[in-house]
Amino acid sequence: MSRVCEICGKKPILGYSVSHAHNKTKKRWNPNLQSVRCVVNGQPVKIRACTSCIRSGRVVKPSRSRIAPA
Repeated sequence: MSRVCEICGKKPILGYSVSHAHNKTKKRWNPNLQSVRCVVNGQPVKIRACTSCIRSGRVVKPSRSRIAPA
């Protein structure tokens, strides 16, 4: 499973951790992905979205209303 946001396409960023002695070790910063139920083409589906997309409102969540039994 890839670590990519299905809304904005945000991916891991590669770089170096640099110590005080200027030693460099490779590091990978992953996006904060969450599994979220979302409405796509009128159907609720599960997607992996980053938290910035969820907070900004780009993810439309399905309504929680249910029909009460009679």
